[in-house]
Amino acid sequence: MKKQIMAAAMASLITVSMAACSTDGGGTATTSGPADTGSAASSDDYTLTVKDTNGDGLITVGVAQVGAESGWRIANTQSYKDTFTQANGFKLVFEDANQDSDLQKQQVRDLISQGVEVIVLDPVTDSGWETVLQEAKDAGIPVVNADRQLAAPDNLYMAFLGSDMLAEGQRATDWLQQYLKDNNITGEIDIAHLQGTIGATAQVGRSQALTNALAANPDWKVIWEQGGDFNQQTGQQVFQAFLQQNQSFKVLYSENDDMTYGAIDAMTAAGLNPKDYIIISFDGNKKAVQMIIDGTINIISKCNPLIGPQIGDLIKASEAGKTIDKNNVSDENLITVDNAQQELQTAFGS
Repeated sequence: MKKQIMAAAMASLITVSMAACSTDGGGTATTSGPADTGSAASSDDYTLTVKDTNGDGLITVGVAQVGAESGWRIANTQSYKDTFTQANGFKLVFEDANQDSDLQKQQVRDLISQGVEVIVLDPVTDSGWETVLQEAKDAGIPVVNADRQLAAPDNLYMAFLGSDMLAEGQRATDWLQQYLKDNNITGEIDIAHLQGTIGATAQVGRSQALTNALAANPDWKVIWEQGGDFNQQTGQQVFQAFLQQNQSFKVLYSENDDMTYGAIDAMTAAGLNPKDYIIISFDGNKKAVQMIIDGTINIISKCNPLIGPQIGDLIKASEAGKTIDKNNVSDENLITVDNAQQELQTAFGS
């Protein structure tokens, strides 16, 4: 299938946005709020603010990280480590959950017992956090929910800062709808859906966007769907198993770049040319952006991992007594052949 993105498709996509967001010189993003991916409703009674409780002149930040499952996550971790330094007025205590949700909950409890002054939580999965968040609140420790949203009452954490995963997915499915139209591709559109870690906000939002698009496009059909844990090796393994049964799909909808690499490797090993398929990916790793330029990937729905400075500014603003928006979404867009060369200059990873 020819790798060509029509100008008309891009013209319509410029106006697509699920959340109006902006940043002020790299500072805290502001928005009307991320799309609802299942977070629980609550009353607005969260009053904790960040304080230098031990008087050492630094804010001790406990980061509870998902793991290192992808290039995106590695860049995200480095962004935290570059931000939460003594030179910037912080002290960092870092925990890596290795994608284990139960372990991560214990690590947050450990951060509470250590008396950190604020917790930055990138949750492995979005559910089951109410008790732990209440423990942090009872201890007087504010929590910033980062990257993946929590399915918990928002009176249990100070703020969210990260991506609108549903909006990322909708940008991708809107692009696909326009691409098919502009290239006169009709009939049944068979889609292979490579999901991320099941239950993670990124998976929930991006999968929901595809589900919504299926309802609006009766010719679209998901013929295979499986989780690949946002990991290249797992993505390759599950996609290789799929290809042994079916190679007739038209579209690969892969929920992050690392799994996309794995799927492309599986396709190549099976004797398939990835350029004969429509490949949609998410994140924006430098390698993946180059693959757009090379014609292997069609588009990437960008997800910004470099949110450390934004969270640092949010923490500083809270310490200064400023009002903090509950929901903050980072600025993101589609990466296509039209802007890939420019995006390559600032893309994360290698």
